[in-house]
Amino acid sequence: MQQDILINWAPQETRVAVVENGAVQELHVERALERGLVGNVYLGKVSRVLPGMQSAFIDIGLERAAFLHVADVWHRHEGAEAHPARKGEPPVPIERQVFEGQPLMVQVIKDPIGSKGARLSTQISIAGRLLVYLPQDEHVGVSQKIPAAEREALRARLQALVGHKEQGGGGGFILRTNGEDASDEELAEDIAYLRKTWAGIRQAALTLPAGSLLYQELNLLQRVLRDLASEHTQSIRIDSAEQFALLMDFGREFMPAAAPKLQLYRGERPIFDLYAIDEEVARALGRRVDLKSGGYLIVDQTEALTTIDVNTGGYVGARNFEDTIFKTNLEAAGAIARQLRLRNLGGIIIADFIDMAREEHRSAVLAEFRKHLARDRVKTMVGGFSQLGLVEMTRKRTRESLAQMLCEPCPTCSGVGEVKTARSVCYDILREVLREARQFNPREFRVVASPQVVELFLDEESQHLAGLSDFIGKPISLQAEAGMGPGLYDIVLL
Repeated sequence: MQQDILINWAPQETRVAVVENGAVQELHVERALERGLVGNVYLGKVSRVLPGMQSAFIDIGLERAAFLHVADVWHRHEGAEAHPARKGEPPVPIERQVFEGQPLMVQVIKDPIGSKGARLSTQISIAGRLLVYLPQDEHVGVSQKIPAAEREALRARLQALVGHKEQGGGGGFILRTNGEDASDEELAEDIAYLRKTWAGIRQAALTLPAGSLLYQELNLLQRVLRDLASEHTQSIRIDSAEQFALLMDFGREFMPAAAPKLQLYRGERPIFDLYAIDEEVARALGRRVDLKSGGYLIVDQTEALTTIDVNTGGYVGARNFEDTIFKTNLEAAGAIARQLRLRNLGGIIIADFIDMAREEHRSAVLAEFRKHLARDRVKTMVGGFSQLGLVEMTRKRTRESLAQMLCEPCPTCSGVGEVKTARSVCYDILREVLREARQFNPREFRVVASPQVVELFLDEESQHLAGLSDFIGKPISLQAEAGMGPGLYDIVLL
């Protein structure tokens, strides 16, 4: 797999595209006025405890209170390492752990999404270049993405190194995948940097008032080097000379393996035009995704879950109908995995593949789907085919989807996706005029509506309008407003 990362920087917005084998797989957007909160550490204040929900609302200085569930409260057990309640062991009730007005150091683990506030944890973790620091813990571990045969030796090496650095403070560490080949000197530098950062956080917590930001996660440009760049990355191209210099300095200090891959893009064409990324983004905001074979996907995103329907469309390339379905589903498996990453869809996802009669076909499609999902840096869990032929899966949701970030509900349909027909609105208006006539006695009723509704009243529905006017004994006049949505109207009493 060959990977390129393109960075389009502007003062108001940073956009990062991850391109694998010539196809856009991920798009990350960070706006100066809407920067994400995941990873930030705050000194919060408990504003409300809800025993029935085993959760608490925490004021961290944002517009909406943040949410802390009992499962995310970190506490120390007697004679054991600090960790949340063990599996099978009931957690201590939330009302016995926090109280209203209590100052509490918390970290954001999920950004606010829609009407929901940020989700918090009292377990603090600070990500470095090679390690993740757990200041409240004593555990030393290794990333699960590192081959199992190497983990124990790496863990023992890291344990010895952490033990030699006790003068800087305790805490636990987890070795990240990009620290697998790091030298002892590099690991020692990361340990020192992370402990110094934690010391600054603790000092700020003693001096700043509740609701204060104690630590801010790296910006998107810096996270490109820390989180997105990998051994597969061929180049990281950025179109801003100023940001290139800043990122190069940051990379040389903290991410020396990724820094040499940085390149300043000097082309005349916009950098995102190299792979038609803006066109890909436009397609990713639509419901329909066309497949090369002629089939297509329909993607519907709701607050509760996302459904993806696979259709053969105009594909007739296989020898028989059964093979046509199989080939379409195989192609759809890769396309669905790509759309999940590109659109950053999370939560519960239902994939409705075309029904397949043969078990070997279902197994092959499921294996292909899991193979493509394995490239996703976000955690996913996939079940098998259900009795109804659906594949159920989950994808961890930590930030807004692409559509939630770039779009807002339609002011005409309020996000429903449909509006009433002009005739339905006409009949709504007739009923409303009759209702008003029974309560009030104006000289005249004036109907203000969209041009389509007014035109229908003047043509096909004129007889019904005249009949209502005769019945209530009042004139009914019409006024067309071009700026009024098709489902909106107003009735003015004159």
